Amino acid sequence: MDKELMQILACPACRGELEPLAESDPVRPDPAGLACPACALVYPVRDHIPVLLREEAVPRLEWNAGKRCARPEKRKP
Repeated sequence: MDKELMQILACPACRGELEPLAESDPVRPDPAGLACPACALVYPVRDHIPVLLREEAVPRLEWNAGKRCARPEKRKP
């Protein structure tokens, strides 16, 4: 992710700095999420776009456990 962009992005909850979280796939250049150390929340990055909405944030412990979506995914019948 662009360093200039990272300098202007802030946590929507506390306005703190965000840290990029690397994806386990080393081929992927963009982070999988942006973490706020103060709030212990992670905001996902989808299609190279940070989703900085509080309702989309995932608690850091859940993120580390593999959860990448705040809302339960809808299953097709």
